[in-house]
Amino acid sequence: MSILPIPRGVYPSVDRISPEKLARRGIRLVLADLDNTLAPYKEAPTPGAAAWARELEACGVQLFLLSNSRKPNRARQMAQQLGVPYQGRSGKPRRGGYLRAMARMGCTPEQTAMVGDQIFTDVLGACRAGVVPLLVEPIRLAGNPGRYLRYAAETPFRLLGKRRPFL
Repeated sequence: MSILPIPRGVYPSVDRISPEKLARRGIRLVLADLDNTLAPYKEAPTPGAAAWARELEACGVQLFLLSNSRKPNRARQMAQQLGVPYQGRSGKPRRGGYLRAMARMGCTPEQTAMVGDQIFTDVLGACRAGVVPLLVEPIRLAGNPGRYLRYAAETPFRLLGKRRPFL
């Protein structure tokens, strides 16, 4: 288990992460962040994310929405739209939310990947929980000036992650 938040690849979007390749690598569960990973803030999942969820299922990989959202209705509604289980208020980057999700889905860390857009929540938490951390570029940065600073601080980790792809 690594505590260095270095992703195993940086992908343009979730639909560029191959469900077939994940399954071939032994991944049976994908934990996915919601905002800026599957959907823009305050919006529905992108069409690409919805199609990707269906492709995962067809390849025998379960998708599970792992969100830090403090708005319980948002995570629930998005999970219902995608037809997947969810967990809100997950407390990322703490390990507990990851471990609860894996226990609920009957998977081990070796069978699990986490897909998110942030190094210091999604990737760090995945590394701490022993699951494969996959990073996607954020869907949209506009709006919150703090996001620009956070993503700037993540740049070295993103560059290192581009050098170690999982797929």
